[in-house]
Amino acid sequence: MTIDLTALGWDAERAENARRHAGWRPGRVARVDRGVCTVLAADGPLRATLGAAVLAAAASDLTRLPCTGDWVLLRSWPDGPVTVERVLPRRTALVRRTAGKDAAGQLLAANLDTAAVVEPVHPQPDAARIERLLALAHESGATPLVVLTKDDLAADPAAIARQLAGVAPGVPVLAVSAERGVGLDALRAHVAPGRTLGLLGPSGAGKSSLVNALAGAVVMPTQAIRRVDGKGRHTTTWRALIPIPGGGAVLDTPGVRAVGLLDGAAGLDRAFADIDALATDCRYGDCAHDAEPGCAVRAALAAGELTARRYDSWRRLRRELAFETRRRETRSAAERRGGWRGARRRTSRP
Repeated sequence: MTIDLTALGWDAERAENARRHAGWRPGRVARVDRGVCTVLAADGPLRATLGAAVLAAAASDLTRLPCTGDWVLLRSWPDGPVTVERVLPRRTALVRRTAGKDAAGQLLAANLDTAAVVEPVHPQPDAARIERLLALAHESGATPLVVLTKDDLAADPAAIARQLAGVAPGVPVLAVSAERGVGLDALRAHVAPGRTLGLLGPSGAGKSSLVNALAGAVVMPTQAIRRVDGKGRHTTTWRALIPIPGGGAVLDTPGVRAVGLLDGAAGLDRAFADIDALATDCRYGDCAHDAEPGCAVRAALAAGELTARRYDSWRRLRRELAFETRRRETRSAAERRGGWRGARRRTSRP
């Protein structure tokens, strides 16, 4: 089996980055399982473990480990094993905050051209979740997109799409049905040869069904959801890069229960571009948009030009982002003073 790497995004710039490492061959990571990567190479898919240089780089930063969507350089050893020796520079990276106390990030996907926020229209779309995931998509560097699935279960999907366009300023909103094939042609435009479409959304949103529809075959398992509340079990439990016939790839992610923002001030501003534009007319440059006189954001809220739900969502995400920024700064300062663990022990003493 051979694979056309150019159809997956291999190009002259990436080839130039690889040229300095003679004897190593390129490939794209399709899946990662506990440090073992499934890689799509020119001579077919293969399994590769992590080389010493990659492990050393990841010792200080886990985001330097190979991730689904990464382009890597592979080394074949005389006795048979294959190792990942280098992760090539990422053009885009989808990173969320990890759960727990540490101010760390988890790399969800790399080298996406389009990051699609997938949200089911049945029983009811979650606007706040769309806003949160859009901030993540904007921050990744990929082109954001909103995909409303299960179009066939809604009485007026076009009206829902128009309504949700207000929570995604400047972002295309597509209503699709994988079962009936509605809207798939518009979605296929984001899976052209050399381009990668990433799917991000909750469990039961229909991401795997979209992958199967785009691939023209059952390549990802699917499960039925309860029609009453639209909920169901997670279908995909790993991140997978799926080549699409004719070129391009789709990267499917597991259902996301919660996505914490790590460092997404620019992404948040773009996700809430309407409010960001209002804020430029505030009387004070450091307006907190709470009770200050001359606040253009509060004025728009009072006039009904901005909904209370969207305002509250924006404020909540801003507070979350500010908290994460302070936490990272505290950790960095502690590490400079002699190590984070040592600092935690010193501050815990009576």
